This record gives sequence, structure tokens and C-alpha cells, in this order.
Amino acid sequence: VQLQASGGGLVQVGGSLRLSCAASGRTFASEAVGWFRQAPGKEREFVAAITWSGGLTYYADSMKGRSTISRDNAKNTVHLQMNSLKPEDTAVYYCAARIRSMSRNSNEYKYWGQGTLVTVSS
Repeated sequence: VQLQASGGGLVQVGGSLRLSCAASGRTFASEAVGWFRQAPGKEREFVAAITWSGGLTYYADSMKGRSTISRDNAKNTVHLQMNSLKPEDTAVYYCAARIRSMSRNSNEYKYWGQGTLVTVSS
């Protein structure tokens, strides 16, 4: 399965962005999907994840209350709505998919999108 992340851009502090992860090649309705981010000079870190059914979600502490992950399996798409953005949210955001359960460990994800840049300006 191929993943395509989109929706990044430049936004001011306190603003919102909605990232999308579109799958192609085959349906990814049986995979859990996670979002990760990597800021310059830093390691990749977990942001949020959702089970294949969409029934369970998991967020990094830094994103709780400010973001919502959702999926539309009919459209093979997962979204990450981010609100109240801060300068420290600036990073390249990646979506990834893995079979079975969701995980916050990036090493457990098999499929990766190319990343979309989010820049939060103050």
C-alpha cells in the first residue's frame, strides 16, 4: 500500500491544520494508522494513532486535547485535525500504517508516506 500525506503548510500560532493520509494500491482498512513527526535535529516522535475500525485512538501527551485523528475507510483516508498549534509543533508530519493494532513505536510500522511540512510561526 502507498501512502500520501498532505495538508501541511504555514500557520500562525493558535491556528489549525487538517492533515490527510490517502492510501492507494489497495485498501488499508485492515491496518492501524499512525501519525509521526520529525523536527529539524530531533528524532521522529509519535503524534497519534487509530485502529483499523476507527474505534480506538491514541494520542501523544503533547497533542491530547488539541488534535483529533479520524478515518474514512470508504475513501481510504485518515485525517489528523490539529488545533491551537504552537511553534514546537513545527515538523515534517508522516503517516504510517501497520497490520493489526496501533502502536506509538515507529519501528513497528511497515508503510510510510513521504511527509508533509507543518510550520507554525509566531
